[in-house]
Amino acid sequence: MANAPRIAICGIDLESNAFSPPATEADFHKLCYLEGEAILADARSAAPRCIADVAGFVTTMDVTGPWTPVPRVYTHCHPWGPADQAFFDRTVDKIIAGLGDVDAVFVANHGAMLTTDSQDPDGDLLQRLREAVGPDVALVVTLDLHANVSTRMAEAADVLIAYQTNPHVDMFERGEEAAHVVRGMIGGALKPQSAFVKLPIAPPTTTLLTREGPYADLIDYGQRRKRELGGAILNVSVLGGFVFSDAPRAGMAVVVTGRTALEPAQRLARDIAERAWADRERFQKPLMPVAEAVAGSLQRSVEPGLPAVIYADSGDNPGGGGGGDTMELLSALVAAKARGVLYGSFHDPALAAEALERGVGAEFHAVFNRDPATRFSQRFEAEVRVCAVSTDPFVGRLGLYAGMQINTAPSCALEIGGPGGITVVVISNRYQTADPMFFEHLGLDIAMARTVCVKSRGHFRTGFEPWFPPEQVVEADTEGFTSPVLSRFDWMDLPRPVFPLDQDTDWVPPNW
Repeated sequence: MANAPRIAICGIDLESNAFSPPATEADFHKLCYLEGEAILADARSAAPRCIADVAGFVTTMDVTGPWTPVPRVYTHCHPWGPADQAFFDRTVDKIIAGLGDVDAVFVANHGAMLTTDSQDPDGDLLQRLREAVGPDVALVVTLDLHANVSTRMAEAADVLIAYQTNPHVDMFERGEEAAHVVRGMIGGALKPQSAFVKLPIAPPTTTLLTREGPYADLIDYGQRRKRELGGAILNVSVLGGFVFSDAPRAGMAVVVTGRTALEPAQRLARDIAERAWADRERFQKPLMPVAEAVAGSLQRSVEPGLPAVIYADSGDNPGGGGGGDTMELLSALVAAKARGVLYGSFHDPALAAEALERGVGAEFHAVFNRDPATRFSQRFEAEVRVCAVSTDPFVGRLGLYAGMQINTAPSCALEIGGPGGITVVVISNRYQTADPMFFEHLGLDIAMARTVCVKSRGHFRTGFEPWFPPEQVVEADTEGFTSPVLSRFDWMDLPRPVFPLDQDTDWVPPNW
């Protein structure tokens, strides 16, 4: 091994919702597409565009010894539908073509990607990488905890490292962990052995929080047992999966990696999986009907003693493949003449451009979704006043997007119902509203609102916690591509039976 080991860096990061429109090459380039040295420059910058796994990996490799980076391609798209197969193939070809003789490969993928021709492109990429570098080169992968792990993924990689927090606030740390694993493997101190268990549980995403609840209990238990086993276990990853991928590999998985031996990893993986199965009834959660949410908003606007509340527009989460453009909750609030409401962020580039052209202070008849993109993006019209516009990117400050560059420009704030009514943030790039800067970059004061509504499922919880502790968070039962009510979808490829869709599902633990 050379003094400065050659370490390849790559990733195709997409969470695919099978019910959403396909993700095109332009969608990837619009958010983040980097080749070669541009990956390193971005990862080392003050406000990276790449996911924090990559920044954590590069930063840690830089400070832990000499290395020769071999950056290939890293690209990231907002959660959407299946990726275009031709773009995926070209990207993988670029990654493979320039690998050369490397000592390790680091991959930053989400893990729940689909393509227009494949239900396991994450497995396709890892298998091709393994074939290219051979059996003895370290292949270490970071994954979102919503990854749908396949047998091919588990077999191709030496170590799969999943996030441990949801909302995701440990992405940088998981990149750090991956770097230390790579150092240990190329130095000979680690010889990872992994055990993989798949469970017939496809939890609604609203049950996969890690502050409290059944999923939090599983992750906490796995990390505690790892500490108690005195160094025998290298990594414990409990993956909730992403049911909306509607793929045969969708569902909960447990991956435990031993430092040098397989048997301790197998024992712990089975232990965690059995606990998950015994606790499966808890992976169900009620939602608040829209009418009740609107009534609560009206009550808070006339009773100042009531605490403010934040609503998750959970059926239309752009962080899970939602279009960010459904009108169900917003139109109901407008019809009820709600007051003291901040609503963000509505994805409508045409409307944002019109507001920018008209300018601050302009009043006009706004058409939301003038060209509806999907069956959920219904046309809506209202009289509005332009409160603010922005043409600049901003840097996230709390939670998922903290320290990351976010470009929603042009964006605007539109007032409906006069001063003190409903203020809607409209953006030109489809993000989930997981950071207060989506409001603050337009000069809006979150603390002044009685009701805040966000198009997000769970990541907003960390970003908005200074104003809204858990007891002031409500998940609204709204329509859209990410509705947690799984019975509303026509499932095609999800493995059945699966809990909670099929209440009589059975499971037998592995007998290694």
